[in-house]
Amino acid sequence: MTRLLAVRRRSPWRGLAAGALTLVLSTTAFTAPARAAATAAQACGGTPTPAFQSAAPDAGLNGLFTRYGDDNGRTDDWTGADGTFSTTLPGGRVAFVFSDTFLGKVNADGTRSPVVEEGGTTPFVNNSFVVKSGDRLSTVHGGTRERPKAVMPPRDDEHWFWAGDAITAGGRVQVTYQEYERFGPGIWDWRWLRNVVAKFRPDRLSAPVSVTPIPSSKGISWASWLERSDGMIYVYGVEDLGDTKYMHLARVRGGDLARPWEFAAGDGTWSRDEADSARIMGGVANEYSVTRMGRAYMLITQDTTEKFSTNIVAYFSCSPQGPFTGKTTVYSTPETGANGGYGNPNIFTYNAHAHPELSRPGSLVVSYNVNSFVNTDHYKDVTIYRPRFVDLKFG
Repeated sequence: MTRLLAVRRRSPWRGLAAGALTLVLSTTAFTAPARAAATAAQACGGTPTPAFQSAAPDAGLNGLFTRYGDDNGRTDDWTGADGTFSTTLPGGRVAFVFSDTFLGKVNADGTRSPVVEEGGTTPFVNNSFVVKSGDRLSTVHGGTRERPKAVMPPRDDEHWFWAGDAITAGGRVQVTYQEYERFGPGIWDWRWLRNVVAKFRPDRLSAPVSVTPIPSSKGISWASWLERSDGMIYVYGVEDLGDTKYMHLARVRGGDLARPWEFAAGDGTWSRDEADSARIMGGVANEYSVTRMGRAYMLITQDTTEKFSTNIVAYFSCSPQGPFTGKTTVYSTPETGANGGYGNPNIFTYNAHAHPELSRPGSLVVSYNVNSFVNTDHYKDVTIYRPRFVDLKFG
């Protein structure tokens, strides 16, 4: 997405730009092994992999975020964001982990003021939390109510963090973040720099208690998904080459992402050297999910084998490292393009992934993000830059 003020050296629209850039360049084709494997779903331990039955918007979650985003009880809380990862907290609460976030007031006609940096009144931060407690939501940001800041603070004005997946383990909420930096005055003069894990106290999410670098030597963003299984945390990442994206996989023994990592190598072994990390498959988005369902592992991703695809697809495997087969379209996002719900050719959808902690047996809650290539659309209609939730049913 282009930013509103190209003459500005730094703009709050970097994250929105990244969403658009990701979609523009997502023309990935499968690697040959993955293409050969994309056939009928298999059985795991004699049990067939889940069979997709139906999909429908999750009226409860969509309504909850709509009401909360439109409420003006506070002027420093959430009105829209992307990212939309989640993790459980003590007491049955759920923390939603967001990247670029609009705060502030929503006007009666569904518009918002421009962001503060452009002379308006809308605060805009690069990352935040929203905590769900029963049917109530509350926003967590850094800074103060009058001057909110990101919960994961940057080192200076030329750097910022976008959130990845999170996991609650060892008494801490562990969130993967990607650090980005500016390297010039141009609107696209920014780049990925490194990965870190930030640990937060579950009762104090406004600032991390520690920030630890995690593997970053191969240019892989290790923030796509975290899956706990068999005494491990499996860490899924993406090698984003612009017009090609590949899944990568690492693992950490125990429950601390700051411990030594092992990487899935091409010969089926695990290596302590990130340079040995192999491409598992293509066609994934920057954010996706791999969750355990019965004896199988289900991959949910936006289909990036097609440019500007509206399709959310599922694949299945008997192990965390694949191969993932049985490609199935489980939902087509209705908002995209001139023929979509907004009737706007600039609207696109991206980065679908699951929310197991919000799901029930036999179903899976999936979210995806909605965005526009034109920044002012987010001022004209606050509903655009909000997640959508869908219930997938399996038998």
